[in-house]
Amino acid sequence: MEQIYIVMLVVLGILAIIDLVVGVSNDAVNFLNSAIGSKAVSFRTIMIVASLGILVGALFSSGMMEIARSGIFVPGMFSFNDVMIIFLAVMISDIILLDVFNSIGLPTSTTVSIIFELLGAALCLAVYKIYVLDDSFDTLSDYINTEKASQIVFSILLSVILSFTLGSFVQYVSRLIFTFQYEKRVKYIGAVFGGLAITAITFFILIKGLKGVSFIDQATHVWIKSNQLLIIGVNFVFFTLLSQVLMTFFKINILRVIIIVGTFALALAFAGNDLVNFIGVPIAAYNSYEIFNGSGISGDQFMMGALANDNIVAPFYFLVFAGVVMVITLWTSKKAKTVIETGLNLSRQGDGVERFSPNMLSRYIVRFGVYIGLGINYFLPKSIQIKIDKQFEKQEVKGKKRKDEPAFDMVRAAVNLMVASILISIGTSLKLPLSTTYVTFMVAMGTSFADRAWDRESAVYRIAGVFNVIGGWFVTAIVAFVSAFIFAYFLKVGQVYAFIGLLVGLGILLYRSSRKHTKTIKAQQELLLLKREDIVTINEVIRECTIQISRVISGSNTIYREVIENLSLQDLGKLKENKKDLKKLEKEVDELKSNVYYFIKNLDETSAEGSMFYVMILGYLQDMIQSLGFISQNSYAHINNNHKQLKFNQIRDLKSLDNKLKKLFEDIIVIFQEGSFDKIDVLLETKMEIYDQVSKLIKKQIERIRTVETSPKNSKLYFALLLETNDLIKATMHLLELFKEFNSHANLKGTNL
Repeated sequence: MEQIYIVMLVVLGILAIIDLVVGVSNDAVNFLNSAIGSKAVSFRTIMIVASLGILVGALFSSGMMEIARSGIFVPGMFSFNDVMIIFLAVMISDIILLDVFNSIGLPTSTTVSIIFELLGAALCLAVYKIYVLDDSFDTLSDYINTEKASQIVFSILLSVILSFTLGSFVQYVSRLIFTFQYEKRVKYIGAVFGGLAITAITFFILIKGLKGVSFIDQATHVWIKSNQLLIIGVNFVFFTLLSQVLMTFFKINILRVIIIVGTFALALAFAGNDLVNFIGVPIAAYNSYEIFNGSGISGDQFMMGALANDNIVAPFYFLVFAGVVMVITLWTSKKAKTVIETGLNLSRQGDGVERFSPNMLSRYIVRFGVYIGLGINYFLPKSIQIKIDKQFEKQEVKGKKRKDEPAFDMVRAAVNLMVASILISIGTSLKLPLSTTYVTFMVAMGTSFADRAWDRESAVYRIAGVFNVIGGWFVTAIVAFVSAFIFAYFLKVGQVYAFIGLLVGLGILLYRSSRKHTKTIKAQQELLLLKREDIVTINEVIRECTIQISRVISGSNTIYREVIENLSLQDLGKLKENKKDLKKLEKEVDELKSNVYYFIKNLDETSAEGSMFYVMILGYLQDMIQSLGFISQNSYAHINNNHKQLKFNQIRDLKSLDNKLKKLFEDIIVIFQEGSFDKIDVLLETKMEIYDQVSKLIKKQIERIRTVETSPKNSKLYFALLLETNDLIKATMHLLELFKEFNSHANLKGTNL
């Protein structure tokens, strides 16, 4: 029987590696956002600094995994077999949960996930044991440490409110002092700011990052806690003087130094303290096996009271290996980049395409905020308003592409790191289990709010995004608890069979998730190709339009043909897929429309007339998409509502029209791909022929209604398809006429392709 426990240990080891990968992918946002968003240093430098922080934090981690071993459940009440089931259920739940959040690009708390997974799995077995033993449920408190879970819930609410509020206040004051043109003022007050920020960050390393490390004895920790004010005072004086020396003699931007040190500190604390979230459970299982091995008692009978011993530490080589895995993940994980992009998107200073859709709550909050602002401005003297507004004036950087601009400046990045460090240090000293994710994310949101990044153009989207992320945190706790509870029950009842089944299911889920995320990344990269900001001449405008027209026509041709085919076959599943494909095409056109402001802004004076042409082209492309959308939606609704199938004659007529449309679209694609625009005239001559065919089909249907047609729903759908197809053809022909006219005009001006 002991062989199965060895297999379970090996599996837990493999799950620990997977959990490290998915965990780092989610938590990387905590210590990389500020540095990457501000572009204070190169991406390579940021990654090297973060990697060093992770390695140091992992190597000098104390390995005290008391939360995993005994922080949530009372090990003396469970057998060795029970704790192994708890640990397996927790690891499987954690990997699935974090992978889901990584795939959708939302940061969540690995601390909360592991706590509630332990609580769910332990509670499941506690209830099971009480039921089997026919004991009273009043004894449930003997199995579970509910105090820790309540502390976590309290810390969630505290960290969300406190982090946002303090982040907003510090950033507002900092911006009033430095303004957005901070280069001059940094020379005079940068040393004090640097001293304050680096002191906060280094104090954070002492209190949080190096808490319980193996090379610092207990007496030193006691001295640090007893002399915190002295340490802060000495550090402030020292780092203020050092900042002044670096700025004066070495001409170093002190804000860059703050960002580098802060990134290192958060990465160190992440690896040194949050490592328990990823390998704490497998190490606890390893410690459990060491205690059980050689006991001569069966796993069902051997009770695990010894697991609560505080002297148990993690093997050093486990920590080394975990640090290496985290660093490799940091450099290679694509999902980590997705999560980071979410944080940067919600906190960026500039405008752009918003990821989250507004909701009722975000609209009310923005409306309320507008009224509050109007009220404050009513009582605040105009002169003071003008002075404050001047401090928030942004200087437009010319000649710099949007993708090359930082999401926010170095002042905000430094404040993010400083405030997050202070809050986590205070929380740790008060023994409050503040989540690094909650603190860093909400501080970033607070500083962006104070920096007026959430203006009338973007506030409703950003606030909706913040609520989505916060909602995801509470979902984390609920899903973690429920999933671990269910998996623990399956493992307890199904034993080896459930063990194998859950592992196979986990493998399938991870494989499918990886494939889906790869497709998502590919689609996002295709969208990036639409964001052209280097177009300045008429020649480039025409070339860009040929690419976009060719893409949309090609997509429209495929979708129209498939909708007609799937409608004739009454294939509801494929019609649903057609709707998804159309949504993707619609998103591409929306992306072009979102980028039109920057497109027009970058055109030179001699090419400004290309703006009108480009806007009208987008209008016709949108008309085409709308017609396709109506055709796709009506076809899907007809089949979904189980209405009668279209008659054979109706299907035959639609396919004959589809063939003509296919020929037209294919000819257009060839013309635009080859640049043979002189052939457009030939296509325009065929438009009356297609219009006439649509009119004939409408007349034929009218005759059917008068004679043999008996289905009002069929007639409604058929007429809708014909009329929208007619609109699709009109939009296409108008687009060709416009392109022909503009291209001829460009050629007259001597601008040839």
